[in-house]
Order: sequence, then C-alpha cells, then structure tokens
Amino acid sequence: MSSDGASRRELNVEDFLVLAETLRAPGQPQRICRALERLSGEIVGHRLFTVMRFDEDRSEVERIHSSLASAYPVGGRKQKRTTAWSETVLSEKRVFRGNTAADIEAAFDDHQTILGLGLGAVLNIPVVFDGRCLGTMNLLHQAGWYRPEDESIGLVLGAFLVPALRGG
Repeated sequence: MSSDGASRRELNVEDFLVLAETLRAPGQPQRICRALERLSGEIVGHRLFTVMRFDEDRSEVERIHSSLASAYPVGGRKQKRTTAWSETVLSEKRVFRGNTAADIEAAFDDHQTILGLGLGAVLNIPVVFDGRCLGTMNLLHQAGWYRPEDESIGLVLGAFLVPALRGG
C-alpha cells in the first residue's frame, strides 16, 4: 500500500514546481499520477490512491491509476448510477469526505473490499475543467483520518490531473 501518511507536512512552492515539471515530462498520464500519489501521501496521507476517468455518456468511471493494483487494477470500470455519492461528486462537483465504515458502506458497492483492506475513510476529489467533471482523485485511509482542510488541499492537487483526464 501507499504512504500511510503517519506524519503530514505542509504543501510548499517546491511541490508545485515538481508537479509542473512532471507534467512537462513524457510518460503521461502515469508520471503525473505517480507524482500525485507520492505528494498526496506526504501532505494528506493515504493507504490507497486511485485516479478514475469519468465517462458521463456511459455513467461510468475507469481507473487509470492505482497504488494497489491487486485489489484495484488499472482499467477497472464501475457503473455510477445516480446515488448520493454520484450526485455530490460527479454532478455537483463537490468533494466527498467519509470517515467511518458507515460512510463507506453508504457510498460504495465494493465497501466489503474497501473495509477488508482496513480502509475506513475516503476523500474523493472531483477533477473539474471548464465546468465538467473529468474524473476523480481518490484517497483512502484508516477510519477518522481525513479533516475538512484536506478537501481544499485535494482540490489543489487534483487540478494537476486535468491534462491526464482530458487526454483520452
């Protein structure tokens, strides 16, 4: 699993420079996804990090990056029928933060897998460009982990995924 985020640090200007340089390098979208996985682990913390591309026409998300491919492989797809979660994240383009097993169970069909991995908190960041949700950056950790201030940090970091999620 990814960084357990046992200690957090502040986001700084050098982090933005690293992300900007990463976007300039070949090997996308995996290169920027790996950089965000590492950085979000240091700043916010996670035990699982995934990036999903949203296909609005099909009401479906497809995983383009995963820190735990054995449980959540790249290329995996999920239907996102109209639920409270999909309304919040995909339609209203707002962050979803859940910190309990009940939050996970209410939001995700695969809650048994998530909880079975010891993950009881989630931060789903909508990646939005030009008014359209392109996908999500997803961080999962132990129950109770995420704080309100993590939402704005997630939105800032998630913005670096716009080119990766627009690409295709």
